[in-house]
Amino acid sequence: MKIERVDVVVTELAGRVRRSMSSGAYDTGPAGSPMGKPVLVRIHAEGVVGYGQVRPTAPGHFVPDTVHSVVAAIRDIYGPYLIGKDVFDIEQIWADFDLLLPFNSNARAAVDFALHDAMGKAAGLPVHKLIGGLCQSRIPLEWSVSLADDVRAMVADAERAVGEFGIRVLCLKAGARGWREDVRNFAAVREAVGPEVVIGVDPNTGWLVSETIQAMNALSALDLGYVEQPVGRRDIAGLARVRAAANGVPVMADESLFTLHDAYELAKAEAVDVLCIKLYKTGGIHPAKRIAAIAEASAMRLNIGGLAVQSQLEAAAGAHFCASLPERQVMPGAEFIFGLGVAGPDPLVGESGFAIRDGHVEVPAGPGLGITIDEEAVAARTILSETVSRG
Repeated sequence: MKIERVDVVVTELAGRVRRSMSSGAYDTGPAGSPMGKPVLVRIHAEGVVGYGQVRPTAPGHFVPDTVHSVVAAIRDIYGPYLIGKDVFDIEQIWADFDLLLPFNSNARAAVDFALHDAMGKAAGLPVHKLIGGLCQSRIPLEWSVSLADDVRAMVADAERAVGEFGIRVLCLKAGARGWREDVRNFAAVREAVGPEVVIGVDPNTGWLVSETIQAMNALSALDLGYVEQPVGRRDIAGLARVRAAANGVPVMADESLFTLHDAYELAKAEAVDVLCIKLYKTGGIHPAKRIAAIAEASAMRLNIGGLAVQSQLEAAAGAHFCASLPERQVMPGAEFIFGLGVAGPDPLVGESGFAIRDGHVEVPAGPGLGITIDEEAVAARTILSETVSRG
């Protein structure tokens, strides 16, 4: 199935979304501005259209890709290369991408999703059937609780997750105003939601090693579920020191993990118990499966992250990837919940059935990613559009 055309479209969201963490604000930006908005990719191949979508998190977070860099990478480098290539030749496509323009994980993730969507539609199979089959059809979800100046706002966020959506895994943002305040915030949330909810803490590199150990000791009486990326992204030795002092509480790498080589270094150092795979950060499903193999060989588990704000396509990519992994390899829950309506509806998708039920979501069963895009909605919400085709 030869690729004939690649479209790159920046679309408006249903509403502005802002959340806070120690490493910066997560802001989808004002209406009408392309910055902070999702990038939609269409790959046209012999009558099949594959869709992928990613919302770049820069500026203001740890992934450097911006909307403009994603559009330029696809328009100028990846898109022209893809013309005439077969959508199923993804191994060679990835090898050539490494030579043409390395890194650029957000751009590559959007292309990767579109390629998988096209392959699934061509084969008449859901994506998870192409990447390992169905290991779990019903996926538990995790809710990321935004930092706030007033702990009551964090408690309200947590109570909404548990009460309205049945969430049983919360991750509290931390690391901005000292570990003692983070412990107080944790205690308030724990009191509000009770003992049955798993609560982890994510300082987003905002703690030092010594502070992390003090915080974990203080949180031990409050049933700390896990700690995610407490120290600097390059401080692998520091993560290993934290893990050695964790008394069995799982330590997770997020900012430290982008590539296959990062996964190898973390495994070699025995630095963490869990790798947080965010598909927009790894560059898509194809490289994420490789990272999952390293995790399996190293007895590490996986967390499937990624906010996927107002994007069912991005959330579906995470769901298919998660569904292809044995349940024992994944913990504690998948974080693509913000693509499932909790931060506003996906403006490009109608009723799909891809929705939260009792803190879980079922992986889409239709061909490809299983999400139907409303092209009239795309046209109405387009902010910027580029097309790459032969000659």
